Amino acid sequence: MLERFRGFWTRLLSPVARFLIRRGVSPDAVTLVGTLGVCAGALVFFPQGHLLAGVLFITAFVFSDLIDGFMARETGRTSKFGAFLDSTLDRIGDGAIFGGLAFYWAGPGDSDLYLVLSLVCLVMGSVTSYARARAEGLGYQAKVGIAERSDRLVSILVMTGLGALLGLPILQQVTLWALAAASTVTVVQRIWVVRQQAMAEHDAAAGGA
Repeated sequence: MLERFRGFWTRLLSPVARFLIRRGVSPDAVTLVGTLGVCAGALVFFPQGHLLAGVLFITAFVFSDLIDGFMARETGRTSKFGAFLDSTLDRIGDGAIFGGLAFYWAGPGDSDLYLVLSLVCLVMGSVTSYARARAEGLGYQAKVGIAERSDRLVSILVMTGLGALLGLPILQQVTLWALAAASTVTVVQRIWVVRQQAMAEHDAAAGGA
């Protein structure tokens, strides 16, 4: 997975990052261009039924998520705003991918069921991220669950690409079912974990009163 092999991919892409640094490109600009590329690939290629081309196009821009972070560290330009921008644009890119798949199933794919599943993945993926961010904003921890962002992203892109290459749409279909279920379970897990922390905090406060 992208997250689990972050070190490997960062070393592999570091020459690209250093080239961009020498050209005076900012990490935030790379973040923005990467997101625009992901959105273009998902919302232009997928709705027309060009799934493999869309996956390849998106993959070329997905790695900007590693390049911008390396550039920020290398130049000492890490900032809270950069982290905020990166996380925000990541969610836009993720939404575009599942939104593009929803358009595909509403058009060339011609399936109301997988249209709905794509939308479930889009919504629950966003809620998964929001639940963690909101929990941390309240002072709790919610980094739990069976469907982290990198897992969702890699699995849907790989299976969509393979399905298109091999003529096996069932690969993407099974992945949509799995991600819809896993994302929903992850949201429930995070709600439960935060509830446990909130109850423990309440009990501690009540016991000390």
